[in-house]
Amino acid sequence: MNLVENVVYDCFLGLLSISVVILAVVLFFSCRKKPVESEESLPVRISACSYPLTDIDAATDGFNGRRIIGYGRLGTVYSAVLSTGDLVAVKRIHPWLVLSNAGFNFSSIIKTISQAQHPNIVPILGFSQAPGERIIVMEFVGMASLEFSLHKNNDGASLLDWRRRLMIAAGAAKGLEYLHEGMVPNVIHGCIKASNILLDSKFCPKISDYGLSFMAPQEKRGLVGYVDDEYWGERGGGGAKENDVYGFGVVLLELLSGRSSEEGLLVNWALPLIKVMRLSELLDPRLPFPSDVKPLVRLAKVALACVGNSRKSRPSIVPVAAILNNLDNNQLVL
Repeated sequence: MNLVENVVYDCFLGLLSISVVILAVVLFFSCRKKPVESEESLPVRISACSYPLTDIDAATDGFNGRRIIGYGRLGTVYSAVLSTGDLVAVKRIHPWLVLSNAGFNFSSIIKTISQAQHPNIVPILGFSQAPGERIIVMEFVGMASLEFSLHKNNDGASLLDWRRRLMIAAGAAKGLEYLHEGMVPNVIHGCIKASNILLDSKFCPKISDYGLSFMAPQEKRGLVGYVDDEYWGERGGGGAKENDVYGFGVVLLELLSGRSSEEGLLVNWALPLIKVMRLSELLDPRLPFPSDVKPLVRLAKVALACVGNSRKSRPSIVPVAAILNNLDNNQLVL
């Protein structure tokens, strides 16, 4: 190798060395700027905390009857003010249900379902347990249930116009979809009905009492009319996602007609009308007949699919939520 070749070769090696050093420096600083996200840096959901029963007793003024804001198949609900000054809702489980579910790990179940975080779900904040007592502490939702607003409030018809009813249907569907598909493990509600859908001051629906059906699986009071015939069957009965969809379909019929479930009579009355599209007889007579009936026709067909099929043929909540969300987003003139 002559002198010129030696010089060129040495220059090449020098440039190669410099390039390697520069590349190493770039990689070093790149790694420092974009560290791999560790498990510790991911958001952590905080499960429900445990409250001493004495705190709950003080918050409800000794479970004072004047603080009762609702009765349900699982328990009595009280308004309560915690020592922090926060207003919450407290569900006191019926004593006979506490006794019959003594073998269940109540705290573990509540901690699991309390990790639900969604705009259309009522958050569970805490719980309390003692001999003969099981308490659930929930976020206080400002207004009332859909059942009260739709069927018992004298101003319910004017407050819940067609647009708000579409919004409520879409929001409740999204909440149920979250429970069925977004939670790990998935959560079956067990009793989807109008009284378990609460409305806040902006009429945003929030599903309550989810994941608690294990406490009263065969208690017919409050269930009849919102569960399918297969619920009571010996094989494959009980709570299931398909049964939640059936209950949701009944809620859609209530929104359309303004009638209550009447322990299943609503379904028997409404289905023939939907099949022949006699909407003038189906729709709530307290509201003006809409100028554009298409979204309500679509809503009626979704309700029919939810309640008019067996579990095997029933749609999941995923396509139901997609259709209703599309109706709500289109903002059609009603």
